[in-house]
Amino acid sequence: MTRLRAILFDLDGTLVDTNDMHVEAWQRAFREHGHEFTREQIHSQVGKGGDNLVPSLLPDASKEEQDAIDERHGEIYKGELMPTARPFPSASDLLRRTRDEGLKVVLASSAGGEEVDHYVDLLGKELISFTTGKDDVEASKPCPDIFEAALKKGGLKPEEAIVVGDTPYDIQAAKRAGLRCIAVLSGGFPEEELRTAGAVAIYRDAADLLDHWNELPVARTADAAP
Repeated sequence: MTRLRAILFDLDGTLVDTNDMHVEAWQRAFREHGHEFTREQIHSQVGKGGDNLVPSLLPDASKEEQDAIDERHGEIYKGELMPTARPFPSASDLLRRTRDEGLKVVLASSAGGEEVDHYVDLLGKELISFTTGKDDVEASKPCPDIFEAALKKGGLKPEEAIVVGDTPYDIQAAKRAGLRCIAVLSGGFPEEELRTAGAVAIYRDAADLLDHWNELPVARTADAAP
């Protein structure tokens, strides 16, 4: 039996209540470049980094325009919205429980380094083993790069870790990296969509996950399928 050694936590929508803020920032960035999308259209893509989100909505735009929209989103979000971001209730308690159980607490997010550092300070730097984000890799979720980088950084095998995320893209990225993914509903994605993507368990939010800690799939056989 291979025991769990680490939990890889997504940030936006999972530990910090920021998905709606990102939707606002993206909507404004697209609008400034002459493109109008509904909040629903944008939310459906949240969880991806800008390198994958913008082409999903504007596949025919030039690389220069896509990059400019991505950069503008970051300016709006980090300059105006991120300072008001707050962790979900019990998010830090969940990380503390993870650490106290002897597991590595890893933040693995499509966010950039400045955002990740800000969230580390919000959640409690002393609780976190290490982080990986889009600045560490070539491609963000749903590509597996961020989770693969986390495994490499922690000296972990896929069977020794599990992901907690809130979007189908967390689940897809986890599966491509050979990892299982527990989903939470706090990011606003429908339960059925998360289940269809392949979540191994679904909880309401960080507090609900903490309340059901003893039910979590924290062990697996070494040859079990992810």
